[in-house]
Amino acid sequence: MNTEILPVDKWNPDERVLDYAAGILKEGGLVAFPTETVYGLGANALDAGAVLKIFDAKGRPADNPLIVHVSSREQARDVAVVEDRAEALMERFWPGPLTLVLPAKSGVPKEVTAGLETLAVRMPDHPVALGLIERAGLPLAAPSANKSGRPSPTTAQTVYDDLAGKIPLILDAGPTEVGMESTVCAIEKESLRIFRPGGCTLEELGKFAEKIVFETEGDLSKSSPGLRHRHYAPQVPLVLYDPEARKPSFFEKGRIGYIGMNVPPLSALRVIRFDSPAHFGRGFFAALREMEKEVDLIVVELPPAEGIGYALRDRIKRAAGG
Repeated sequence: MNTEILPVDKWNPDERVLDYAAGILKEGGLVAFPTETVYGLGANALDAGAVLKIFDAKGRPADNPLIVHVSSREQARDVAVVEDRAEALMERFWPGPLTLVLPAKSGVPKEVTAGLETLAVRMPDHPVALGLIERAGLPLAAPSANKSGRPSPTTAQTVYDDLAGKIPLILDAGPTEVGMESTVCAIEKESLRIFRPGGCTLEELGKFAEKIVFETEGDLSKSSPGLRHRHYAPQVPLVLYDPEARKPSFFEKGRIGYIGMNVPPLSALRVIRFDSPAHFGRGFFAALREMEKEVDLIVVELPPAEGIGYALRDRIKRAAGG
């Protein structure tokens, strides 16, 4: 299969390009497209056969539920039960990097939900993504557009590197803005249960709930997309670095790469530094893919546990295999 990359202006997407991509989706094909978080690999969420192509292209285990992307709250109500508290969260955070785990309506294929009674739904904050969904007239099941287990894609070229020959089309609107996947949460009686921290920060969500509860590691996979198997792994080992700890021995040998916000304690062959947690989050996955080509070991500094730092710490630890 030939994989085509079509440039599209983020703020003024060509309707002809969107119609072409929508046609592929309507026929049961796959299209990789940009969102504000990472690039997604979309298929008609109501077509089980199309959804199965996602798992084949990514090499993704079929027991891993998918996030369904919609272009409006009305479209969300077509696939999920939306009660008042969910409506309030949608009003505040949609479009944006918040995925809500809601009761699924009949008609959603089990291939999307992995056999669960719930469905993960979000409305992306990206003109190309919204335009594509509107043109297709379909909710789109769309995990990250990468090979399963690899760092998430924040550029069209990264998608191509992983999925060339496996999908027909990639829409290229440049690098993504947030760089971290969406926050995934479920609404409980007096709390919000966080399955995955992400682009919607806990501080923001805390204004809408009496209590924020983190799902335990053992239960994460039961309801949340993208958490049943190892994720974000570079092709070389990755270890964590705490800048407050004493100098670790791994800085004394081999070709070392360093990613973080501070100056590494010893010289490294390759250093990528970010000036803020937001920039760190935006560039982390791209930094992993760039650095794995040059070094034997990647050392990553853990950012402060606040704001986007919660999500970034989660991704760093998962990339390290923890």
